[in-house]
Amino acid sequence: MEPALVDAAQLFKVLGHESRLWLLHLLAASPRTVGALTEATGMSQPLVSQHLRTLRQVGLVEAHRDGREVTYEVSDRHVAHVVEDALAHVREPRTPQH
Repeated sequence: MEPALVDAAQLFKVLGHESRLWLLHLLAASPRTVGALTEATGMSQPLVSQHLRTLRQVGLVEAHRDGREVTYEVSDRHVAHVVEDALAHVREPRTPQH
């Protein structure tokens, strides 16, 4: 088995949670603080922070500190495209298969 498949499977495990996809979708549009992400999603601040930590650990987002404020942004545009392509795919009208 190609070693990259193991890494790709791990990536899909991380992306397999709708809250993390939502955060990546928002961050793909623009960098945001935890507070802005909490407000945009309605998730609790600890939950947003937990998901961001997971995304940081696998290198999908990065954090930039400015004083007390931390701004997060997507660090891998390839993954942002995967998320956006997946959303476009599921939004497409389905045609019945015969």
